[in-house]
Amino acid sequence: MTESGHPLDPLLRPASIALVGASDRPDSPGQVLARMVLDSDYAGEVYPVNPGYREILGRACYPGIESLPATVDHVVIALGNPHLESALEAAIAHGARAATIYSSGILAQDAEPRLGARLATMAKAAGIKICGINGMGFYNVSENLYAGIFPRAAEIVGGGISYIAQSGSAFTTLCHNGCRLGFNLCVSAGNEIVTSVADYMDWSLEQADTRVIGLFLETVRDPAAFVAALDKAWQKGIPVVVLKIGKSPLGAKMAVTHTGAIAGNHAAFEALFRRYGVIEVNDFDEMASILMLLQSGREAADGGFAAVFESGGFRELITDEAFEIGVDFASLEGTTMQALKQHLDPGLEAENPLDVWGSHDRFEERFEACMDLLMQDPNVAAGAFISNLRDGYYLSEAIYRVVERISRNTRKPIALATCFADLANAGICRRAHAAGIPVIDGARETLLAFRHLFEYHRFKRCRPPAVEVSQLDPASVSAWRQKLETHPAPTLGEIESLTLLQDFAMPVIDHRSVQNRSELIAAAQALGYPLVLKTAATGVKHKSDSKGVFVNIDSKRILLERYDDLNQRLGPAALVSRMIGDGVEIGLGTFNDAQFGPVVMVAAGGVLVELLSDHAVAMCPVDAREAERMIGSLRANRLLQGVRGMTPANRQALVDAIVCLSVIAYELRDCIAEIDINPVLVNAQAAFAVDALILCKQSDDPC
Repeated sequence: MTESGHPLDPLLRPASIALVGASDRPDSPGQVLARMVLDSDYAGEVYPVNPGYREILGRACYPGIESLPATVDHVVIALGNPHLESALEAAIAHGARAATIYSSGILAQDAEPRLGARLATMAKAAGIKICGINGMGFYNVSENLYAGIFPRAAEIVGGGISYIAQSGSAFTTLCHNGCRLGFNLCVSAGNEIVTSVADYMDWSLEQADTRVIGLFLETVRDPAAFVAALDKAWQKGIPVVVLKIGKSPLGAKMAVTHTGAIAGNHAAFEALFRRYGVIEVNDFDEMASILMLLQSGREAADGGFAAVFESGGFRELITDEAFEIGVDFASLEGTTMQALKQHLDPGLEAENPLDVWGSHDRFEERFEACMDLLMQDPNVAAGAFISNLRDGYYLSEAIYRVVERISRNTRKPIALATCFADLANAGICRRAHAAGIPVIDGARETLLAFRHLFEYHRFKRCRPPAVEVSQLDPASVSAWRQKLETHPAPTLGEIESLTLLQDFAMPVIDHRSVQNRSELIAAAQALGYPLVLKTAATGVKHKSDSKGVFVNIDSKRILLERYDDLNQRLGPAALVSRMIGDGVEIGLGTFNDAQFGPVVMVAAGGVLVELLSDHAVAMCPVDAREAERMIGSLRANRLLQGVRGMTPANRQALVDAIVCLSVIAYELRDCIAEIDINPVLVNAQAAFAVDALILCKQSDDPC
């Protein structure tokens, strides 16, 4: 038994392996497993184990693990649920350091703790790593070890992608199809009773041939290890691409049912991914497209996109899609445009995107000269030749040769791309992959992939250093922590909430708390008209829904009438504040995620916070640069800049408010579950919290 360089080596790179449940029965899982392992070029020792056979596929077969001639690193258990417990016990007694278990771990008439929990307890006590349960195994493509029980593709292309999926079908979708993605590792993680996605990521990040990590993610079972793996990927410059499901309420419910674990708040994942530059995609086509670009290890340069076409119609299609998706075409240097003119037929413009088809005369030579000039332009970050390629078509073959030659002479990312998916071009795709050239199907997928590539480059260039938490007044922190931990109600009222914010230097609207008419009159005299009057009754979270807010009160008579109405319906407790003039309403808030801690959100405010999906989130705390990035990503940003004659809002004041709120949420994360400030009113002078609600963290909260 060899010493391991990484704790997962016995699992993913074993020196020897036993196949418990291997079989010669045609089309059985045991036969599939045996053929995949025994008929490959895996260099380790392999021992089939099945008491029903003396030989399998020409290899001696053993009746049990205890009869093996040597101790193996890894035991694959291809047995049904009733046999799992005894098989794992035998593997542990044998001295194996890893196991793969495919079955679900569910018994019809089971007792507590359930079988899956019993297997996990056994494995953890023995220090044995497990792939599964309820998974499809793994492929270490670099080692030619294919430990699965469903037939794999005849050839899985080797390369730099480590792909980890929490769904068996998602596992096979990428690695059992196509010839454009190259893998060093593919894992079907299953229920992760011992070994988690984060563990597989950590192992992959230690492999010299890993260029990018792809994840199909339903949940995260080890949040701290997952964050550590994302940070390690960032430190090593290895991008992580995630297809995260369970974003919708129904999807999250189904993810919980499927995995037996919490699905998590997607806004928290969004914030986490933002902090570590994770590339989040929405479907397999988008995932495959960006993986194709990243697997070569080529990084985008500064600048924009360059695209070459042999079709004016395709050029217009891509131009429209690029505008919608947000991909900027590079502005070419004057010298580049002058040089292009020498190679273009009459009637064609020297521009980007570029149509190069004029006539057949020396077309391949002209294509190459034009694309080479574009790729050499200092403003071009990456490029593609976009054509509906098909095998055996002279024009497509010429375009392939052009891109292949240029690819050898540039380190910028360069791709072949199409505008349609169902094309007969498998031969070109295979040659292109061998040459390190992506072939991306579809206009939208192509542009999404390049947008992700450029955003990742900008993140690497501009990612701020770790945020140092601003120091809040320790006495105030201690006092509020004690008050929150002993608060009799689950929420702070608006007055208390505004007071907490104000105690930590968050600007709030000038206000007074009143309990009767005389206090109200005194408050009005101190504040001055016009005024806003709100109920401060305990338990009223949404005051507008309860008709508990009156605005623009401009006289004592109306103020008293409104107060009497509130008093009669909701009680005497009220808050009166000065009516602020015009400004932009922004919603700010935080929530304390059960897995990843406090998250801050900025959004379009007022009633728009519920009507528009216009928000940005980040892990707490944030600094001024991150707060500015959050604001800049909003559609509401245009309102802050001033539209239709509006005076621009005080942007710095809003930045300061976001930073301040994020620090409050971080420092008081042990006792605050949520903070809702809606709106923060931002005008030319300042940003004020107008309304606030704070939800206390209860002792039984998981966060």
